[in-house]
Amino acid sequence: MSIAPHDVIEYWFAEPMRSRWFRSTPDLDAQIRERFESVWQQATGGELSAWMQTAEGSLALAVVLDQFPLNMFRGQAGAFASEAQSIEVALHAIDRGFDRQLPGEQLAFLYMPLMHSEDLEHQERSVHLFEAAGLESNARFARHHRDLIRRFGRFPHRNLIIGRPSTAEELAFLASKEAFSG
Repeated sequence: MSIAPHDVIEYWFAEPMRSRWFRSTPDLDAQIRERFESVWQQATGGELSAWMQTAEGSLALAVVLDQFPLNMFRGQAGAFASEAQSIEVALHAIDRGFDRQLPGEQLAFLYMPLMHSEDLEHQERSVHLFEAAGLESNARFARHHRDLIRRFGRFPHRNLIIGRPSTAEELAFLASKEAFSG
């Protein structure tokens, strides 16, 4: 099955998907896995790197590498398997000014890999980009993510999923009302 960037964009930004971006269900996760896991595998294998030559292609690749695995592999280490590649795509697109070619709603998903990074420099850049673009709702979440990385150096809610031990401070945070789970 051949897929083009437009196919990913059309799927991800169509109604009713927009209302489900941050409210997924097991059925939606299964649908994304069935429809796009082979595309994700191609992307992680470097077979879709040509997509990085356009704004639309970069956005589609960022969605495939950043968003789709969060759905396809929810609660598993695979959810973060292509995070580094999604960050590379986002930085490449930003460096080429592709972000200036995208509307705000799409732009948010190009910047999101930086918000998902456990690198403080990426987090700081994420906050700056969301604020500069006037995407205040996203910027609020970006600041929250950045503050977690400042505090812990990583996202504590990932520890169990990827098999790394939690510190006492992280466990206390995870047991608190301020805990962030995704």
